[in-house]
Parts: sequence; structure tokens; C-alpha cells
Amino acid sequence: MPDVSRETRDRLDRYADILLRWNQRINLVSPHDLPHLWSRHIADSLQLAQMIPSGPIDLVDMGSGGGFPGLVIACATDARVTLIESDQRKAAFLREAARTAGVQVRVCAQRLETADVPPAQVVTARALAPLPRLLEWGTRFLRPDGFCLFLKGRNAEEELMTASTDWHMATTRIPSRTNTDGVILKLSDIRRVTDHNNE
Repeated sequence: MPDVSRETRDRLDRYADILLRWNQRINLVSPHDLPHLWSRHIADSLQLAQMIPSGPIDLVDMGSGGGFPGLVIACATDARVTLIESDQRKAAFLREAARTAGVQVRVCAQRLETADVPPAQVVTARALAPLPRLLEWGTRFLRPDGFCLFLKGRNAEEELMTASTDWHMATTRIPSRTNTDGVILKLSDIRRVTDHNNE
């Protein structure tokens, strides 16, 4: 676990407690992963929190599910976090978990394709979709001067290659400290490849 303040640890403890209670009713975390909740999910998400600029910046987390990484980031930073989650039961959990943890978030219970969310400086996602799809969704919510943080696994390079046919972007690869096969992709200056034949 990364070093965090006592206040952050208290928030994360309250969040973990309510997640374990709700997980008995709705599938937020696989039962197989529950013994590794802190190391596999919370610590994994905290890696991103350490990359968020200080101060009250706007952040959008796509497909928040059980709160990874968005709600963990809200517990650990001053970011103004919007969680987008189309599953109404999971959205209800996110609202209750944020209230219990004592953090302010906006929960948008809409599909990513149609969610009405103001552009943010940072867009995040974890275990959601292949990179080309993440870019399609993420650029809807990203300010021109912003960046995306996506947690990816062993297929990251293959996904980057596939995405490069339709997208230009500046890419920084940061090795995951919680998953030997994992990488954090920091993507900025994202723009769609134009069809030069039509220019």
C-alpha cells in the first residue's frame, strides 16, 4: 500500500467496509478477489491518485463500477470527481459509498455514449474496454489540455498499436507497482487521425 494520510486511510477504510457489505447483494468485486481488495483494487487505484495534479481539478472516471479507480481517487485527492456508471444499482452504491466515506462526488448514471458531463482535465478508467473504445468515449469528456490515465494489462502495446490507426497521441508508459503485467498509460494531445485523401 502506498503511504497515505490518516484522513485518506480513514476514508478508504469506510469505503472498503461498505463495499464488502454491498458486495453480498450486487457484484461489485469478484468473490475470488475479495481477500485481495486492498492490494489488487485499492492500491492499484491509488497509483493513479498519485498522478493527479494537486488542487481542485475536474476528473471524470468512466465505468466506475465498484469505485475503482474514481472513488479511491476522490478519497485521496482534492479532485472534483464525476463517476459515470450506467448500472443503476452500482450508481446507487457509489452515491452511498461516497456519503459513507465523506467525499463529494457527482454520480452520473448514464451510458458513456450519451452521458452529459462537462469536460475535465483528467479522464480515468480501469478494466473497462480496449483502448480504441476508451479513446472514443474519453475524448468526449476531456479538455484539449487534459490527459487520460488508463490502467492496462499485458495487451497494452497491442491496444496502442490498434489505436494508432485512428488516433494520434503522446503516450507515457508507467509500470504498475501492483501488477507485474500492468502498465498505466498517460495519454495527452489526443486527436483523431484525419483522412488525408479528403483534405
